[in-house]
Amino acid sequence: MQGLLFPLLMLAMLGFMIYSQRKQQKQRQEALGQIQKGDEIVTIGGMFGIVDDIDDKKVVLDVDGVYLTFERQAIRNRVSAATATPVIAEESSVVESAIEE
Repeated sequence: MQGLLFPLLMLAMLGFMIYSQRKQQKQRQEALGQIQKGDEIVTIGGMFGIVDDIDDKKVVLDVDGVYLTFERQAIRNRVSAATATPVIAEESSVVESAIEE
């Protein structure tokens, strides 16, 4: 009994480690898949930049006006998502009707 306990315990630990590593890898691939133009990211080398162009294999970053090309796998994480500029509605008709009254 003692002879089987240790190998079974080691096998269970190995299975748990493989499971958690695959889970982390899947989360990373999903995060890389969500990156889009305008996002601020950090590379694995610690360089911050804004995504100017992205495709399946590479990413072009704007780093203070300098455009650098990296492999997509060189992205560590996204610092902030691209922000859409809000469209301000024309309120001139409301202002004009208030002035006329």
